[in-house]
Amino acid sequence: MKLVRRPSLVIVVLVLAGCTADVANTTSTTAEPDLTTSTATVPPASSAATTAPPDTIPILPHTTINPATMRGKLLMGYQGWFTCPGDGYPINGYYHWIRDGFTAINADSFRVDMWPDTTELTEPERCPTELQYPDGSPAYLYSGSNYKTVLRHFQWMSEYGIDGVFLQRFGSQIINSRTLNQRNIVTEHVREAADSYGRVWAVMYDVSGTDERNVDLVETFEEDWRYLVDVLGITDSSGYLHHDGLPVVAIWGLGFDGRPGTPEEAQRLVQFFHENPDPRYQATVMGGVPFSWRTLEPNSHTDPAWADFYCSLDVISPWTVGAYAVEQDVDFWKPAMEDDIARAEECGADFMPVVYPGHSFHNADPSRPFNELPRRGGRLYWHQVFSAMDVGAETIYNAMFDEVDEGTAMFKVAATAALSPVGLEVVTMDVDGECLPSDWYLRLAGEASRMLRGEIPMTATIPISPAVDCPEPG
Repeated sequence: MKLVRRPSLVIVVLVLAGCTADVANTTSTTAEPDLTTSTATVPPASSAATTAPPDTIPILPHTTINPATMRGKLLMGYQGWFTCPGDGYPINGYYHWIRDGFTAINADSFRVDMWPDTTELTEPERCPTELQYPDGSPAYLYSGSNYKTVLRHFQWMSEYGIDGVFLQRFGSQIINSRTLNQRNIVTEHVREAADSYGRVWAVMYDVSGTDERNVDLVETFEEDWRYLVDVLGITDSSGYLHHDGLPVVAIWGLGFDGRPGTPEEAQRLVQFFHENPDPRYQATVMGGVPFSWRTLEPNSHTDPAWADFYCSLDVISPWTVGAYAVEQDVDFWKPAMEDDIARAEECGADFMPVVYPGHSFHNADPSRPFNELPRRGGRLYWHQVFSAMDVGAETIYNAMFDEVDEGTAMFKVAATAALSPVGLEVVTMDVDGECLPSDWYLRLAGEASRMLRGEIPMTATIPISPAVDCPEPG
């Protein structure tokens, strides 16, 4: 997915001037790594292979989220795309952890902008690297193909009160047999973990990269949905998300500048889900659409036919990652969100705003600034959540649970530089000069979920404190 590009100071100036800001310039940030150069030929001694069957892993006490509706839910994007040599799957490399042209993880190859908190990993989950922590101990990563790790992620969601996820499924992955195999394994793991911890989940297609090969875009996703329903049986999952009586499927990227698809193809795909003669394949369609979907200005395609597509969606979710750098930016765009909601209502669609904690894509693209959109201790995130609810949003999409690539990850990450490997430039919880625990954003998301469900009062300020021991200044 991509960042809504904005000059770092321009929007603030325009807010003061009361003018209309331009968020038209967008660029892709999560390009798929080249599999021909990111694989390792010799698996390390300690692998992250798939663990024992799920029934051998004890499940902790938990609640169960009602999967019958999207309303009242905060749902995160879940990538699950990281792999390691020896994890048992055809990629056999450090997919998404390293840049193209490398085969090992070190300070030169590392491509993501956050270091996950790996202190809870068990021995079978650890992916060895060439990196070390400041105390000389070895640094490990994880594979999204390991069931035990996926289960722990859903345990965290349950523990912190997060409703569930949209599992990402890229066109570029579907058309490649090796990545398709990994995505299918992760899908099965997510299903099992979500059902085990009473979380909801749904598939989110991303059309990015579908044009890398000569395939029919619509047929590619239709065929894949039939496979997910008939072979993997995803809609039989007790936790599979439904809305307005049907399973939910999300489609991200149609209508964006620089993404494949025509208005005609977009409409055909929606019709497949809406009008399919076989009820097994019918679905409620959520669309991840451009920020300027309503006005047909860049970053949306400007052909008027796209307006009909946007209005055919059941749930409209404009992509705003990168639009806000400070809380005042959120306030500036709030009237546009109100207009979006009004237009969605005219279309008969629900509206699902996007919130995010911050953004950084420096290690994958060194031309981009490090810590490009600082998290501001959670205040940027919380102000987005509050503003979305204040204008009437009943459901929220949270980018993202595990997206360390673009620095939007909400799961546990290294709290300080001392808890990340030597030689890496990564966004830690204290990067902005505030002392925060590794789970701070899971805690914030849990509070946001409670506020959305009406369990705590609406508040414009963060309702909890970090409660962490901080080192003395100096």
